Amino acid sequence: MKILIADKFEKAGIDGLRLLGCELIHEPDVGADGLAASLDKNKPILLVVRSTKVPAATVNAAREAGVKVIVRAGAGVDNIDVAAATQAGIKVCNCPGMNAIAVAELAFGLILACDRRIVEQTLDARTGKWNKKEYGRTGLGGAKGLKGATLGVVGAGAIGRAVIKRAVAFEMEVVV
Repeated sequence: MKILIADKFEKAGIDGLRLLGCELIHEPDVGADGLAASLDKNKPILLVVRSTKVPAATVNAAREAGVKVIVRAGAGVDNIDVAAATQAGIKVCNCPGMNAIAVAELAFGLILACDRRIVEQTLDARTGKWNKKEYGRTGLGGAKGLKGATLGVVGAGAIGRAVIKRAVAFEMEVVV
């Protein structure tokens, strides 16, 4: 099976597909503007994208090239014109939850960074300043800490559940 991966993609995934006997074309920098030409040149059965946009015109190019399936290597399909793909007879699918842990870790990292003012501390430290009272728990404008704080989570999908698990580990109250 010929597969065009038109975005950055992990080497392990590429190697795994090759082990399955797939013929791979990996063009991580083709972008939305060059995708139609790449489809015409390579004639893949399967198109894999992450963030590259696949609008109706590109879907039509995909149909003409013989593409049967467009896969979004991530959650959602908001970068693919699903209506155009449906009309063209091309299946569209995604990989929900595959990056849920990474997204939850980033979200929690940002929560910690906000509470502990890590960015401000880092900038001050780089200029040789350190003000414990400013950034400490009891200092004016200091961190409040996460224990006992309430975190609101919109949705309890894979990402939401992963965020909730981390919030519980910090002894936070969670409202979903």
